[in-house]
Amino acid sequence: MLDPHISSHEWRRLFSEVLGTFLLVVVAAGAPVVDAVSHGQVPLDAQVVAPALMVMAIIYFMGMVSGAHLNPAVTLSFAVRGNFPWSRVPGYVLAQFVGATAASLLLRALFGTVGHLGATLPGPGISSGTALVIEALLTLGLVSVILGTASGARNVGANAALAVGGYIALAGLWAAPISGASMNPARSFGPVLVSGDWTSWWVYFAGPIAGGLLAVGIAWILRGPPSLAANVAAQGEIPDDNPPETRAPGSGGSSHDQ
Repeated sequence: MLDPHISSHEWRRLFSEVLGTFLLVVVAAGAPVVDAVSHGQVPLDAQVVAPALMVMAIIYFMGMVSGAHLNPAVTLSFAVRGNFPWSRVPGYVLAQFVGATAASLLLRALFGTVGHLGATLPGPGISSGTALVIEALLTLGLVSVILGTASGARNVGANAALAVGGYIALAGLWAAPISGASMNPARSFGPVLVSGDWTSWWVYFAGPIAGGLLAVGIAWILRGPPSLAANVAAQGEIPDDNPPETRAPGSGGSSHDQ
């Protein structure tokens, strides 16, 4: 495997984050948009389960490339935990915001600004403060699941995909009416930017970031220092273009080829 810090392959990881976040937001924001367009044909339970299934699929098909963060709160949490280089954080976060914005632009081009373009908003009668606490709590659980599975079988395996996807569905099923169950600043930012509706936008930045940081503290309590497996899970790994079995005898190789 190639060293995850090799810059010549970083574009693949950034493209992976753009594409993955784009697909996630197309589904997460697209579900309420299609519900509005179809006059209620996408019920709330489907709206929260659909993005969970999309995250599960994304982890399967590209988790090995970039780690499938798809979420600035996840990227920052991995960096604070020590699993991800701080030098790569700006690129990942920018890629996630670009993917989310592109998805929102597509939804607007297809359907207009119906359904607030799928923006995450506090529910009727719910204050911004309550939504903030819920988003922090939900993200605490999400990042705890991600860090926990990354420390074990790596964030590219069946256990992680099922655990992360299952948690997202679970969180949405009980908390979507309260805060929208975003847990993701990029997912919330795209629809807000494109629709121009900045109602309580700060909740969906501050809440997930706070929840992610709390999850890092809990990870230290539960598991101590970060593991090598978690580093690989967070940073992604790309197969060597010239693996050992295809090299001429005596061509050598690095320890990352093992």
